[in-house]
Amino acid sequence: MKINSTLSAPQLPEALSRAGLQFSVATEEDFEDIMAISQDIYGGLDYLPTRYSSWLQESNRTVILARKQGKVIALESVCLIDEGQTMLVEGLRVAPQERGKGVAGVLLRFCAELVKAKHPEVKVSRLTRDDQLGSKDFLKYRVITKQGILLVRFRSEDLKRRLSDLGGGEPRPESAPFPVRLDHAAVRRLFLTGDLMRGVLPNGTIIQDWQPFKPVPGNLDILMKKDIDWMVDDASKPSVGSLCTFPFRVPIGEDWYYLNIDMFGKDLDLVRQQFLSHLRRHTATLKGHVMCQMFLDPPLWKPMADFCRHALCVELVKEYTEQCVVESDLM
Repeated sequence: MKINSTLSAPQLPEALSRAGLQFSVATEEDFEDIMAISQDIYGGLDYLPTRYSSWLQESNRTVILARKQGKVIALESVCLIDEGQTMLVEGLRVAPQERGKGVAGVLLRFCAELVKAKHPEVKVSRLTRDDQLGSKDFLKYRVITKQGILLVRFRSEDLKRRLSDLGGGEPRPESAPFPVRLDHAAVRRLFLTGDLMRGVLPNGTIIQDWQPFKPVPGNLDILMKKDIDWMVDDASKPSVGSLCTFPFRVPIGEDWYYLNIDMFGKDLDLVRQQFLSHLRRHTATLKGHVMCQMFLDPPLWKPMADFCRHALCVELVKEYTEQCVVESDLM
């Protein structure tokens, strides 16, 4: 979905012409300006420094900037998913001095108009939020699904010692097999074949590091290009599945990493088992501090939080919050 750097959309809402903003496609040269407006965003867990260059190379994505008097003041990314039927909106950031002035809304409306002008087949706009939805939000969006957010932090060296103290085997139901890591062929078979994952995925949605996808071939093509560990408890009849994003550095401080685990399913023992398997694999060679964020079925949040505090002795960063996948129709 590459769009020319000079942006215009037909019949833009009046608000856009009154906003005094100029819009352009982001380039590598804009990186420093974008980082300058992104200070302390997401509590220091900003993923964009690591992903910005790759975002610019994705054929189904356009990163759009808003400028005021020539200066970058906002960014939004739009990505076509669901076989071209859905516009995924992510990466929003607004310069601190411009927040609360309606810039985000203007930029989002511009993005929607632009996508519809270039791709009239797009029917839906989808995004993921971690703030509390208000009554006005329910007028704009319909909720697709919710996951609890469990955020913990630890030193990788301390966690490795604790995992060693727990022993080599993860706690698991007596008759359950160990978690199975899936290759790409197995992922496609499980996620694209009939009802195998229907009872596992939250409302039939694959959520990977805040990105919600329908289980369709085009979306699997997108996901296969990423560094992800796919895991299930049973490759023939799964009850729990998980996607773990490989650790990457975040700007919260020197030698800080972010580890993201999307967990699907309702069996606490199997969820705990896969969580430990991902931790063992992805902290084995890390040195430094880790922010680990796991998304899971809301009723499992408290027992998993207790397990993290008392069995793993890691620090709980915040109490229960929710990840909400919402969407609205594009007119």
